[in-house]
Amino acid sequence: MDEELLKKFLNYLTVEKGLSRNTLESYERDLRKYALFMRGKKADGIKQADVVSFLGHLAGEGIATPSAARSLAAIRGFHKYLITDGFAQNDPAVNIETPRGWKRLPKTLNSEDVESLLDQPDTTTPIGLRDKAMLELLYATGLRVSELVGLRLQDVNLERGYLVVVGKGSKERAVPMGEAAMAAVRTYLDSARRGLLNSRESDSLFISSQRRQITRQMFWERIKFYTGKAGIAQSISPHTLRHSFATHLLDNGADLRAVQAMLGHSDISTTQIYTHVSRERLRKIHEKHHPRG
Repeated sequence: MDEELLKKFLNYLTVEKGLSRNTLESYERDLRKYALFMRGKKADGIKQADVVSFLGHLAGEGIATPSAARSLAAIRGFHKYLITDGFAQNDPAVNIETPRGWKRLPKTLNSEDVESLLDQPDTTTPIGLRDKAMLELLYATGLRVSELVGLRLQDVNLERGYLVVVGKGSKERAVPMGEAAMAAVRTYLDSARRGLLNSRESDSLFISSQRRQITRQMFWERIKFYTGKAGIAQSISPHTLRHSFATHLLDNGADLRAVQAMLGHSDISTTQIYTHVSRERLRKIHEKHHPRG
C-alpha cells in the first residue's frame, strides 16, 4: 500500500480534524499494521474480503475487541478520505460491521479423524448405507444438518453432481457433491431407501427406521454413536463436519468467496472465522516442529 497516501491521510487528520496526539498515534499504529498486511496491494485494489481478512488476523493475534473496532474506524476513515480526494473509487470497508466480540473458533476434525468417522457405518445394512451417505454428503457439501435431513429426492442431481438446497432466509443455492458422496448416495438409493420405506411413499431423501424423514436429533445420535466407535476423543456434532468442510477447503487453497457460496453465508465475515482456524493450526504446527518455535 502506498506510503505517501498514508502520510497524506495522517496529515489530513492533524490539520483538518484536529485529533489529539494520542488518537493520532493510535490511528498511525493501526494503519501501519494494516498497510503491512496489505503490502503489495494498491489502495484502490483492496477488496472487502481483504479488510475482513485483516480483522481475522487481529482476532488471531488476540487483539481486544475495542482495539479492533478502533482499527476498523481508522481503516474506514482512510478509505473514505481516498475516495473524497480522488485517490480511489472503491471503498472496501463501507459495509463491514464493527467488531462486537470475537466469535469462538469452531471445533473441527483433522482429515484422519474425518476419514475414520466416515468409515464407521456398517454398509451391509440399510441403516448403515443411509448413515454412510449422510456422513459423506455432510462432509462433502458443508450443509447445515437441517438442510441435510430436509433434502428431497428432486434436490439431488447425481448426473451432474450437485444438489440444490434452500438455506436460511429461503435462499436457494447449488452445491457440488464430489465423487465419494455421489457414490454413497447412489448406493443408498439403489440398495437401502426402498427397504427403509417398506412400501410407504415419501419424497424425503433420508428415511428413518420408522419409515419417515429422519430428524436432526436422530442423526445427531447416529453421529455420537459413530464418534465413539471411531475412538474420537472430542465431542462433536453434525455442525463439526460443516466446520471441517470449510476449514479443509481453505487449508487446501480454496477461494473464500467460493466457500462462502457453498456454505450459504450472506456475509463473508461469517465465513472468515474459518481462516482463523487455519491460521491457528499453522501456528501450532510451527510451534511443534520449528526448532525455535
